[in-house]
Order: sequence, then C-alpha cells, then structure tokens
Amino acid sequence: MNKTKLSAVILFLGPSLIVIFTFFFLPVIVAFLMSFTDFDIYALGNLSNMRFVGLKNYFTLLNDPLFWTSIKNTFYFVIAGGPLSVATSLGAALLLNSKLIKYKSIFRLVYFLPVVTTLVAVSIVWRYIYHPRFGLLNYILSLFGIGQIDWLGDPTFSMPAIILLAVWKNFGYNMIIFIAGLQNIPEELYEAASIEGATAWQKFKSITVPMLAPTSLFIGVITMIGYFQLFAEPYVMTQGGPLNSTLSIVLYMYQEGFRWWNIGYSTAIAFLLFVIILIGTVIQFKLQKETE
Repeated sequence: MNKTKLSAVILFLGPSLIVIFTFFFLPVIVAFLMSFTDFDIYALGNLSNMRFVGLKNYFTLLNDPLFWTSIKNTFYFVIAGGPLSVATSLGAALLLNSKLIKYKSIFRLVYFLPVVTTLVAVSIVWRYIYHPRFGLLNYILSLFGIGQIDWLGDPTFSMPAIILLAVWKNFGYNMIIFIAGLQNIPEELYEAASIEGATAWQKFKSITVPMLAPTSLFIGVITMIGYFQLFAEPYVMTQGGPLNSTLSIVLYMYQEGFRWWNIGYSTAIAFLLFVIILIGTVIQFKLQKETE
C-alpha cells in the first residue's frame, strides 16, 4: 500500500477509530483496571483513597451467595426465555410469510410496535396487568375458574411473569429478521419438494430449517446476549424481589455500584458477565458448526 492510499485510509478511518477508542475501548480498559481496586464513594471524591486489592473482588464474588443467586436467576431467564422468544419469532415469521395471511404489513407493524416502545413504560403497564386483584391477566384466568395469582409477589411466578413480558416485548425484532431470511430461500426448492410429494413438515425440516441456519445463529447469539443483560424489567417491576427471585446479574451489579457505591466490586461483576457471555457465544458457534 503506497503512502497516498495509506493517507486516505487514515483520513477516512482515523476519526471513527478515535471516537471508538475514546468512548468504548478506553472506558473498558479503565473499568477492567478498576475491578482490581476497592474503588468506592470515597475514592470518587479523592483518588488517593483508592487501593489496589488484586483479585480480592473476584474471590469475594465467588463466595457471595447473592452473586450465585443472580447467576441462577439470569440463567433461568436465558434458558427459558431465549428459546421461547426465538420460537415465537419464528412462528410469527412463518405465519406472516405464508400466503394465507392478508394485510401482512399491518401485522408486521403491530407485532413490531412493542420493540420500539419504551421498556420502562411497558414494564409499568404490565405491572398493572399482573396486579393480583385488579389485573387483566387474573381477570381472564378467573373466567376459567382459576384463582388469583400474585404474579410479581410470589417467588414461583415472578420470573415466569418477567419472561412472558420479555418475550412479548422482543419477539417482533427477531420476527423481522426471520422474515428476511425466509424471503431469501429460493421458491424453487419448495416447488421441487412439492413435486416429490413432501409434506409441510418435511419441507420445514429439510428446507426451511437448514436454509435459516445462519439467520438462526445470529438471532440466537443476539438474543442470548440481550437476555443475559436483563435489568430494566426486574428493576421497574420487582426491584429484584420477592426474596431475590428476580435478581439478575446486571441488577446486582447496579445495586453494588450505584446503591452501595462498591464500584470496584461492581466492575468485577461486569467482567465476569462478559466472560459468561463470551463462553455462551463460543458454544453457540461450535454447536452451529457441528450441526452443519
């Protein structure tokens, strides 16, 4: 590469790289170094109060019962809510991509509206839907003879209630991506399968699923990453309760960092979460390769 081309590359990419380094990589590096300190509200006022503690924050985390509770809750949310969200998105995409549905653009708009609606506002509305005495959900259940359920006050139902909200809120985004993937599948494959006498299930299993594999991998990864960062729903609806049954890793990190001002400890939680997400992403990529 001659000097003229190199100068052009630096001219076009330089400003963007500077912004990315300043507002992304530099804060990440500082936060990583901070995780090895006891940075707290006193250090916030005077950096001389900050002390290097090495791996103490990480060892403390591994012996923290609340941390393991938040891990368990988050994995419950990801394992139960992630596949449900993907399956709901795929089902809606298949329905809207079929020739049976009219006014497809209207349905796409309606299904996508929750995605662009403010999560805090949605969570507040769903709190009223889940109200044990006056909520819409319990009213519908009462029509079938089912008694009142304290959806957000009972540890048994609190996390399923949040999962239901998250699936409703997010499936429209994945649905649009699935529709784009379905429209890229050649129609000739389905026509050839029909000539061979394949059933709808055989077409789905042998054509749709393999051809959607790259799309499914992308959606699976971004859904997993997003669900591991569960925060707004439990923060608005339950504050992590009842009995810490909806305490997520990110909510616990927020509480330690901005309620108790254990910022060094909070950044250690953030980097452990990063490792967990990285491992989950690598596993998904390996499973996809083995499937192929």
